[in-house]
Amino acid sequence: MDSRLNNLHKKRKRRWPYWVGAIIIILFLLVGGFLYYIYDKVGDTVSDMHDPLERDADPKRQEKLESIFKNNASINLLLLGVDERDGDKGRSDTMILMSLNPKTNSMLMFSIPRDTYVNIPGRGKDKINHAYAFGDVELSVQTVEEAFQIPVHFYTKVNMEGFQQGVDAIGGVTIENEQAFSQGKHQFPKGEVHLNGTEALDYIRMRKKDSRGDLGRNERQRKVVAAAVDNAASFSGISKVGNILDILGGNVKTDLNMERMQTLFTNYRSVRNNMRQIELQGSGQMIEGTWYYVVSDEEFERIENEIKNHMEAK
Repeated sequence: MDSRLNNLHKKRKRRWPYWVGAIIIILFLLVGGFLYYIYDKVGDTVSDMHDPLERDADPKRQEKLESIFKNNASINLLLLGVDERDGDKGRSDTMILMSLNPKTNSMLMFSIPRDTYVNIPGRGKDKINHAYAFGDVELSVQTVEEAFQIPVHFYTKVNMEGFQQGVDAIGGVTIENEQAFSQGKHQFPKGEVHLNGTEALDYIRMRKKDSRGDLGRNERQRKVVAAAVDNAASFSGISKVGNILDILGGNVKTDLNMERMQTLFTNYRSVRNNMRQIELQGSGQMIEGTWYYVVSDEEFERIENEIKNHMEAK
């Protein structure tokens, strides 16, 4: 992964899974009389966000997850950014796997290009982002687990249209843009740029004008997400916490409940201080008239080993 992106993320220490937790901690320290109202609001928001998968009904799975948290073992989170529109179920435009190891206080993070050619269980070989259209989050998680031979313990799904509202609610985001380009009705010069919600969506959607295609877009997505989380957790965002929580509740789904989200923040938050990123290497190929991002078996195995080694490190 590009060293500039890696350095940028090292400077930005608050990450997406800790958004709600960060707001809770700051509010405990600063808002005093509003504490009960806000805590109740957070509880309602997490309840709205909580959306367990079918597999979560398995008692043995729940026992295993309890053991993982009890022993502060490594967990893997799959972040899905879904572009949903009226009358269209949408596809997972963004897929980011984050592996958190509290014993080494480290995080391993990598994006999965949406056109990656994989086997989708029950559907055969196709683009990985089609798994969401075929079988929602459940099939997306299963596809990632089987493609990389690693466990996905939890997921978080974000509606990208709602993300636009979230960026506006925190007053926009400022990022360092590496390449000048235009997208939609907006121009993005090279250098430091400030983006409102609509601009942020156009910024993270562009890929055709990027020499790195999906890989370049994945970089921009992570930049905007990191900047948004920093803003949301900052002092200037506290006055807007009610609006932010409303947006989260309406546009974010996760199988993390309130108790596990709090445990994640309490016991796993230090992992963000030591983050490493890896990139899935492949090449674009036309197969039966359709363009795919084709990854070798050796590359899938390399990613599998990277993640498992990270999880097992002590």
